[in-house]
Amino acid sequence: MTETGILNREIAAEISKMGHTDRMMIVDAGLAVPNSTKVIDISLSKNVPTVIEVLEEVLKHFSVEKIIYSKATKDVSPSREKEFLNHFDKNVEVEVVEHPILRDEITRDVKFVIRSGDFTANSNIVLVSAGGPRWYCERED
Repeated sequence: MTETGILNREIAAEISKMGHTDRMMIVDAGLAVPNSTKVIDISLSKNVPTVIEVLEEVLKHFSVEKIIYSKATKDVSPSREKEFLNHFDKNVEVEVVEHPILRDEITRDVKFVIRSGDFTANSNIVLVSAGGPRWYCERED
């Protein structure tokens, strides 16, 4: 029985399949996700869990080189945008896209989506997998 790390077996399995530059999403309770995209729904009730709570746990086990979120997050939920940015250092690239691109295109291309119970509008973030600090580089250019 797993007693450490991410206990949700579906999330743990999907993360283990990720490679460098693969993408996953953590989304609010209302984002429309295409039927072709795997969704792991962990919503329990309003704001349980929040996107931020899920993000914090995922980041303990997953290296990120880039984040993507919608301009709608910046426009409608600017405090959520700040929360997103506060979880990453300056080396992590940030891309802000129009909401239809996030909803209609990016959701089709991610490996999987974790749906939270978050009711913060436009609280959706894409995590692009990085090699992480464990990788040895003989030479840094």
